[in-house]
Amino acid sequence: MTTLLVIIYIAFISLGLPDSVLGSVWPVIRLDLSAALGLVGYVAMTISAGTVISSLLSNRLVSRFGTAKVTVTSVAMTAIALLGYSFVGHAAFLFLLAIPLGLGAGSIDAALNNFVALHYKSMHMNWLHCFWGVGATAGPLIMSAFLLQAGGWRTGYLVIAALQFALVVVLLASMKLWDGKELRSSKGTQRDSKVTTNREAFGLPNVKLALISFVFFSVTETTTGLWSSSYLVGVKGMAATTAARWTASFYAGITLGRLLSGFLSIKMKNSVLIRLGQLVCVFGAVLLILPLPVTVSALGLIVIGLGTAPIFPAMLHETPNRFGSRASGAIMGLQMALAYSGGTFGSPLFGALASATSLKLLPFFLLAAISIMFIASELLNKRITGRERSE
Repeated sequence: MTTLLVIIYIAFISLGLPDSVLGSVWPVIRLDLSAALGLVGYVAMTISAGTVISSLLSNRLVSRFGTAKVTVTSVAMTAIALLGYSFVGHAAFLFLLAIPLGLGAGSIDAALNNFVALHYKSMHMNWLHCFWGVGATAGPLIMSAFLLQAGGWRTGYLVIAALQFALVVVLLASMKLWDGKELRSSKGTQRDSKVTTNREAFGLPNVKLALISFVFFSVTETTTGLWSSSYLVGVKGMAATTAARWTASFYAGITLGRLLSGFLSIKMKNSVLIRLGQLVCVFGAVLLILPLPVTVSALGLIVIGLGTAPIFPAMLHETPNRFGSRASGAIMGLQMALAYSGGTFGSPLFGALASATSLKLLPFFLLAAISIMFIASELLNKRITGRERSE
C-alpha cells in the first residue's frame, strides 16, 4: 500500500502544477495577447467545465479502464494542453486547450480521493492534498522565474509541460504496481455491491448541504488563486513579478497548512478542522480589506491559504463516515463536480463584477463565499450529529 500511496502522491503533484499558473501570470499574458481582463475567468470556466464532466463519469471510467490507465491518460492530456499553451498566439486557443486540461483532471481526482478516503486515515488525505499544494506552489514560482527572461511565460509553460511529461514516464514505469492485491481487492469490493448512481446519491439525506459546502469552498479557493495577482497589481500597485510570488505564497500556505493539519487530524476531528479553517479564512479576507501596508495586506493571501488547507481534505475524508462506503464513490464524484462548478462560475462571476465595478470587491466577495460555506457546513454537522444520537 505504501508504494501505491507514493504513486498517488506523485499524481497529485501533477494535478496541482497547472491549477495556479494561469491566474498568476494573467496580467502579463493578457497584454501579450491583447485580451480583456475578465477573459481569464471564462478560460477557467472552460477548464472547470471539463473537470465537472469527467468527475461525473469517473466511476464509469475507472470501472471500465482501471485506475492506472485513467491516471496516465489524465496526466498526459494535461501535459499536451500545457505544451500547447506555450505556443498560443491568440486568446481563442486558450479556450481550445482548456478542454483537455479540464478533462484530464476531473475523473482521476474523484477516483483517487475516494480511494484514499476509503483506505487511508485522515492524515494521509491531508498530506495527499499537501502534495497537490507542492505542485500548485511550484507553478507560479516557475513562471515568475521566466517572466523576465527570453520567452517569458511561454518558456514557463514549456518547462511545466516537460515536468508533466516526466510524470507520465514515471506513471508508465509503475503500471504493474496497480495490478497488485490492494487494487484488485478495492475493485472486487465495487463489483460485489450495487453501484450507487449519481441520481441516487444526490437524493440521499444531507448530501445537498455537503455539495453547497464544496461549491463555496471552491469559489473561495479558486477566486483567490485566480484573481489575487490582479488584485495586488491593480489595487495595491504591486509589480507583476512580485504579485506572482505572492500568489505562489497563497498556495504555499495551503501546502504548509495541509502538512500541519495532517498532524492535527491525529487528535482533532474532521469537523473541528473544517470549522477552524473557515474562521482562519475570514481573518485572511479581513487583512486584504483593511488599509494596511501592501506587504501586510498581502499576508492575507497566506492566511487564506492556511485556512483553506484543512477544509477540502477533511470534507473529502468525511464522505464515507457521513454517507457510508457504498455510496461514497458516487457522492465523491458529485462533490468533485460541484467543487469544480464553484470554480467554473465563481471566478468569472467575480471577473464580471470587477470589470463592471472594481477589483477592490475581491475580499468582500471572498467573505460572502466563506460565510455561505460555513453556514452549510455547520448545518450539516448538526444534522449528522442529531442522526447519530437518534440511532
